[in-house]
Amino acid sequence: MSEPVLLKVSNVGKRFPGVLALDNVSLSVGRGEVHALLGENGAGKSTLLKILAGAQYQDSGTIDFDGEPLGHELPHERQQLGIATVYQEFTLIPNLSVAENIFMGREPVRRNFLSWPTMLLEAKKVIEKLDLRVDTLTPVYALSVAEQQMVEIARALTMRAKLIILDEPTAALSDREVDKLHQIVRDLKAQGLSIIYVTHRLGEVKKICDRLTVLRDGKYAGEAEVADTSIDQIVRMMVGRNVEYMAGEHHKAGKVVAQLQGITRLNRLAGSQAVPLRNMSLEIREGEILGLAGLVGAGRTELVRALFGADQFESGTIYFEGRKVTIGSPTDAIKLGMALVPEDRKQQGLFLTHSIRLNIALPSLPKLLAARFFIDQRKESSLIESFRKALRIRMAHQDVVVGTLSGGNQQKVILARCMALKPKVLIVDEPTRGIDIGAKAEVHQLLRELAGNGTAVVVVSSELPEVISLCDRIITVKEGRITGEVPGSEATEEKLMKLMVLGPLEQHAHMETRQSQA
Repeated sequence: MSEPVLLKVSNVGKRFPGVLALDNVSLSVGRGEVHALLGENGAGKSTLLKILAGAQYQDSGTIDFDGEPLGHELPHERQQLGIATVYQEFTLIPNLSVAENIFMGREPVRRNFLSWPTMLLEAKKVIEKLDLRVDTLTPVYALSVAEQQMVEIARALTMRAKLIILDEPTAALSDREVDKLHQIVRDLKAQGLSIIYVTHRLGEVKKICDRLTVLRDGKYAGEAEVADTSIDQIVRMMVGRNVEYMAGEHHKAGKVVAQLQGITRLNRLAGSQAVPLRNMSLEIREGEILGLAGLVGAGRTELVRALFGADQFESGTIYFEGRKVTIGSPTDAIKLGMALVPEDRKQQGLFLTHSIRLNIALPSLPKLLAARFFIDQRKESSLIESFRKALRIRMAHQDVVVGTLSGGNQQKVILARCMALKPKVLIVDEPTRGIDIGAKAEVHQLLRELAGNGTAVVVVSSELPEVISLCDRIITVKEGRITGEVPGSEATEEKLMKLMVLGPLEQHAHMETRQSQA
């Protein structure tokens, strides 16, 4: 490392009841360096980040920052020292505005009173830099997941930070937003700021990072110069084995299980920025993985929520197994044989203060009864253990509170709960968001096996390589409209991007222009 050291972590250890989270971990970050911190879920990354932010304290080891040893500073004191953290799980206050969240605890004042004009002006400047097109007075609960992530990043940019920690900052962003964030990271580096960049997208590491450190099972597994290290070498450092990322064989679709005809919702939901749906029709077939591709804000999530009964629509019809059905709530959908892994696991998917056992088993309890009112605990434990092994969920025991797990392990718990229902239609919205590279391949294989056994799988994903490698048929969406359909075997990123960016009329005009130029 040629640059002077800004942060030096030496032999840090941290133990929780039943778990050694960090064991003698070391890390150094230079000034003006973008440093990737990598590892599988449960490797100890989140624990180390919380220690650096002051949210937790190490049991052993030392941390030096900007030439001075760190003690037991509180998070706001660490911020004042120059350490800003953007966590993977949002820390926003939903009922407050964008501007209030950006300057929370650091509100500009004039004559001892909050200066709203100054706060709104400064908030507008920073969100424009991020190309976030929302009103600064908009309450955060009305924003999409991607927009909330950008608000988190905007807050970090307004702090006079020397080190910015970004924990999975692009997990919920579209390709365009990812490119914008990468440029922001480069700009910050050019200004002399240091970045700790946590990501499961190894392509990002090669694009913007200078060096990397890998943790495995809570231990230091090595560091390297990014330019001198291949992705295969990084994977081996992370998981201790080779991981193959080959597209699976495409499945032959069976009969239509669910059909949507003319689904329309032009009125926005109260207090929501949800995208209107315009005459959307599609078929979901058994034994097939159907992909929904589109930029953030295209209406993909809104469409699957309408199918699952989580949101209501104004007109249109849903058929399930050949008969017209009314799905007024998620309970109706589950009774029909559908399950949904939602985009926002924290707000919509988990009971964060309850155990892994309850979170996985709750909807399956009728199948686990030993008598009319009693649960067969052996069956329940066997069910959870089978999914722990299949999804490699890292947990000390089944009664661990799910909110204490890493983000990726929380995602696996939701997948396990839905798969335990053995649904006829499984909808997965961003199935591998926050899941490490080794587990991602395993989740893909599980979804392929489900389709191979006859389940209809619907995948919503912002990652085009994931859609192309996983899906048998791909439908593209833009601004609440379906713009195209491509067989998975014929899909390319260029072909899908054109359909995602250009609507039907624009596609026609584009083709006419190309023909005239030819």
